[in-house]
Amino acid sequence: MSDAFARPIDASTRYCAVFGFPVRHSASPAMHNAALAALGLNWRYLAFPVPPDQLREALAGAAAMRFVGVNLTVPHKRLALDMMDQLDESARAWGAVNTVRFEGQRADGTWQPIGQWTEPEEPARVRMHGFNTDADALLQALAEDLQWQPRGRSVLLLGAGGAGRVAALKLAASGVARLYLVNRTLDKARAVAEEIRTRYPECQVTLDYPHEPVDLLLNATSLGLRPQDPLPLDTARFPLRLAAAVYDMIYRPAETPLLQAARAAGQPAANGLSMLLYQGTRALEIWTGQPAPVAVMRRALMEHLHVA
Repeated sequence: MSDAFARPIDASTRYCAVFGFPVRHSASPAMHNAALAALGLNWRYLAFPVPPDQLREALAGAAAMRFVGVNLTVPHKRLALDMMDQLDESARAWGAVNTVRFEGQRADGTWQPIGQWTEPEEPARVRMHGFNTDADALLQALAEDLQWQPRGRSVLLLGAGGAGRVAALKLAASGVARLYLVNRTLDKARAVAEEIRTRYPECQVTLDYPHEPVDLLLNATSLGLRPQDPLPLDTARFPLRLAAAVYDMIYRPAETPLLQAARAAGQPAANGLSMLLYQGTRALEIWTGQPAPVAVMRRALMEHLHVA
């Protein structure tokens, strides 16, 4: 049992978790278990490797066991959309679910979050309510780490997959003037560009590297997770010195090859730790109905990831 918990697991302990495939790299259990202990909740946060073709069964199992909620990471965020009984506006707007809240039906027919359940008996019926906390967390992290605001700015976004798509839509919705999309698969980038042009026509989208400086270079690819990975961009097409700031969504390792190169070029740069923190604090608030202990969660993340 972790020293953070004053009481052992018992028959009344509730559970939440992160589902991903793979998931062993996740820092979410360290962050959330520290928060649960700080809040005095008799809950535990776990991590489960769930293959994408078994996500529906895993979610149904968590609902059947009256879990409080789950976080979803790669590759589940878009898959889960059609599995939810209810979608929050955040999940509908960005087309992805990264936080699921399980809710029980009360005797009067209303729905109450399992984490806030006050009835003496366990609920007979449970539904899944999907949220997205990634999009807001990205902007919060950019503001905190780089003092960066989106309105009227230009962005080079590397990656148009799950994380990249949400980032592109959120940036366009938040007033970015010019968005340059670079993705290994052109069709995926083209689909994101068309969605932005339809929903946010004031944002100019280009499917290529820019020929001029940009206000932000944002990496939403997985390149950088391993030390031997190449840079996620072609520096012959776009030298790093042309980016006023660099943000890498990867948080482990804390210093990716991209961030090393950006700092060597003298550019302000940050990794994805703050984004992970803020998507997690919001998820916890969705489950508990209480303010998250942000400082506790940040400290747990930094200790877990060995960040000085």
